[in-house]
Amino acid sequence: MDVILLERVAKLGQMGDVVSVKEGYARNFLLPQRKALRASQANIAAFDDQKTQLEARNLETRKEAEAAAEKLTGQQFIVIRSASDTGSLYGSVSTRDAADVAAEGGFAIDRKQVVLSAPIKELGLHDVTVQLHPEVDALIQLNVARSAEEAELQASGKSIQELAAEEEAAADFEISELFDDIGAAQADDDDLVETPESDGDDQPDVEDR
Repeated sequence: MDVILLERVAKLGQMGDVVSVKEGYARNFLLPQRKALRASQANIAAFDDQKTQLEARNLETRKEAEAAAEKLTGQQFIVIRSASDTGSLYGSVSTRDAADVAAEGGFAIDRKQVVLSAPIKELGLHDVTVQLHPEVDALIQLNVARSAEEAELQASGKSIQELAAEEEAAADFEISELFDDIGAAQADDDDLVETPESDGDDQPDVEDR
């Protein structure tokens, strides 16, 4: 199907371009989202008549998006999730989750603006793109952790593997100290046991005859 783009669409073209796309893509995305119109003679003529107004409106919304992107880019949002010891989530983090935590942080974005190639299924720091405008993106970071404390450690640069190794080392150290304390206590007990004193003469006295 041939359509005329009403705004820039990634990998397709710029506003005003007439492009050929699959019918399903046009019907399910481009047309209902008002990103394009069927490239009929009437629609092309109507676009030409309104092109100046559309370009002015696009410029205005782009400037607003650029201002929002300046504030949003670089922000890190914490997402608390349950996960296994290896870092695999019991579930996943979706575009809606990203939009929700951003809203909690004071940034109004729609889940449709969040770009995820696949749901997030691991603990850690994940860079996520937010498309504020067809020509403006912001890059945020999701800190997916099991607790606020773990999120703070991840933010400092420690991976889940490093955190697990530290916890294991700490546990081993505690066990080692416990055995050291037990050994020291046993040694103290041994020191308290009295041994009979010897008079230096192990042989019995022999009477003179």
